[in-house]
Amino acid sequence: MSEMTKAKAEDLEDPLPKPEPEAVPSKTNVAEADAQQGLVTFAVAGYTVCSSLMLVVNKVAVHTLPSPAFVLFAQLFTSAAAVWLAGAFGWVIVDKLEFKKALAFMPVAAAFLGAIFTNIKTLQYANVETFIVFRSSTPILVSIADYVFLGRELPNRKSWLSLLGLLLGAVLYVVTDDGFQVHGYFWVCVWYFVFCFDQIYIKHAVDSVKMESNWGRVYYTNLLACVPILAHTAYSREDIPTPEAFTPGAMAALALSCGLGVGMSYFAFLARKLVSAASFTVIGNCCKIGTVLINLLIWDNHANSVGLACLTFCLACSYYYQQAPMRKDAPKIGGRN
Repeated sequence: MSEMTKAKAEDLEDPLPKPEPEAVPSKTNVAEADAQQGLVTFAVAGYTVCSSLMLVVNKVAVHTLPSPAFVLFAQLFTSAAAVWLAGAFGWVIVDKLEFKKALAFMPVAAAFLGAIFTNIKTLQYANVETFIVFRSSTPILVSIADYVFLGRELPNRKSWLSLLGLLLGAVLYVVTDDGFQVHGYFWVCVWYFVFCFDQIYIKHAVDSVKMESNWGRVYYTNLLACVPILAHTAYSREDIPTPEAFTPGAMAALALSCGLGVGMSYFAFLARKLVSAASFTVIGNCCKIGTVLINLLIWDNHANSVGLACLTFCLACSYYYQQAPMRKDAPKIGGRN
């Protein structure tokens, strides 16, 4: 039989190429994936609890102690001091102060401080639901910024519908809000743009600046943010509370807000490292369901029934958002997720 005839016979016997055997994931890879998923769950759960409580506690703190800058400084200083002490006793790993890392984290501290300060000013003038619903529309801008700056795909159709639903709910809320306050909405708008920048830039810094531990990020950010807020308070002297302002209720609210501030900083940085900027923003919106429930129980300065329906609609839309994957052509930055 000629070679050509043999080749034709082989083709007839095996006309289709044999599929390559499927790669079976090893036990090590499965264990690593489970550990990663467990870490994500831990970070999201911790952030959810702290975030749900923090907004209401901050509202109570600035109501009982009407000095937003002082409340913010107390939270920042407590977080930095607590982490430093824990590191000094060897309970956690904390990065030592280095000029190079401090320089890299200065913009992080500025963005972090700007978002928190405008947050507190917003809560001083506007009700909690006003703040929550405006926050519910931020994933639209953050998702686009994720695509432009951080190498992610744009959201899929389902996610776009979810984000548009968030925007619709926010618009309906503003139209039906009985407690419209010009000063409140001014600070909401300032906070809105500062917050979106904060979400994108801090995600970039978390991925690109190498730190020994997540506690190092908490320490650097809170310590660096203390400096400008302390200088502002010392210079203006308008935001320094009088001794009479430190009532037992005010001290309790301040202490609780400082304690939550430590947990909030840790879980926020951990979650930022593990998920995309847009997903982190949406997680923050979803966890506000707990905030609303707590707010309805203890506070009388909340929105009307129509506004609450719009709020519920916004949070439902947040639930159906899906994290966009990284683009194949996106440049990799160490540890980007």
